[in-house]
Amino acid sequence: MPKAWQLHAYTGHHGLVLEDVPLEEPGDTEVRLTIEAFAVNWGDMHLMRDEYSFSFEQWPARIGMEAVGVVDAVGPAVTGIEPGMRMCTIPHFYGHRGASAETLVVDQRYLTPAPAGLTPVECASIWMQYLTAWYPLAEVRPVGPGSVVLATAATSTTGASCLEIGRRLGATMIGTTRSERNAGYLRELGADHVLVTGDDVDVAGRLLEMTGGHGVDLVFDAFGDGLIHRYAPALARDAWILFYGMVDGRWPTLPFADLFQANAVFKPYSVFNYVMHPAQRDRGIDAIRGMLERGEIRPRVDRVFPFEQYVEAFDYTRDRATHGKVVIATRHCPDAA
Repeated sequence: MPKAWQLHAYTGHHGLVLEDVPLEEPGDTEVRLTIEAFAVNWGDMHLMRDEYSFSFEQWPARIGMEAVGVVDAVGPAVTGIEPGMRMCTIPHFYGHRGASAETLVVDQRYLTPAPAGLTPVECASIWMQYLTAWYPLAEVRPVGPGSVVLATAATSTTGASCLEIGRRLGATMIGTTRSERNAGYLRELGADHVLVTGDDVDVAGRLLEMTGGHGVDLVFDAFGDGLIHRYAPALARDAWILFYGMVDGRWPTLPFADLFQANAVFKPYSVFNYVMHPAQRDRGIDAIRGMLERGEIRPRVDRVFPFEQYVEAFDYTRDRATHGKVVIATRHCPDAA
């Protein structure tokens, strides 16, 4: 029987249990993958405490939806996907059927061929970070030359992707970090300015200085309550805040006076809401695939853990000072040591 890491209650990642599971058969429009690798994401840790953009539909539940694998079975209504093809999953509201397993059944809507020229570990490191960053910058609040974008927690994989994509769209990119040692990394990714947010820093004043008094048009905010009140006085007219994460562990309280004065929009954002729509899903996939093929972006992998060390991988992700994706390789992965 295949094995899966499963959660039986909202206990956090230390409640994960490695168990034998039945081999599930695909439904009409579903595909079964033999999983080679899957990624660890910050949001997974929030989900396992019921602090995410959706909750599990039933127990036990598997975690995550950023994986790559080889097709081994398809449902009778599946078209264009055949056994033996290597496919990547696209992040979506997956209920309880996550990818923390040796096998996964997923609807064909949420699969795309693995990009050529990348290893399975790299292929498991693409779609969550780049799609999450692409929709805000290209569709929700499109940016380009003349736009100023602030990416908080910019050393995260999605924050880094925001810098990469925003630079290619022509926007002026500002990334925040809590440590000066990260400044070079963020500039390499595409930050025009790096703002180190120490306790004694006037965040809004520095943003206005960096932008010549213009302020910030779009904030891509993964931080939570601890930063929004510090940057809000520097919002440009008609600015948007897209809130998608909670690095500091606290839901934000809104700076209403600053929002009123800037005529600003605060919008909770989840990439899952955009991949639900076929046309938006296809545009996002095509855009990211094109950037990969042109060599404009490439996923950065920090560390690969074996399947049996999934819990340790979360501990590492929580405590690390390094950058890039953390990936789990199953016994089926040719990249595995």
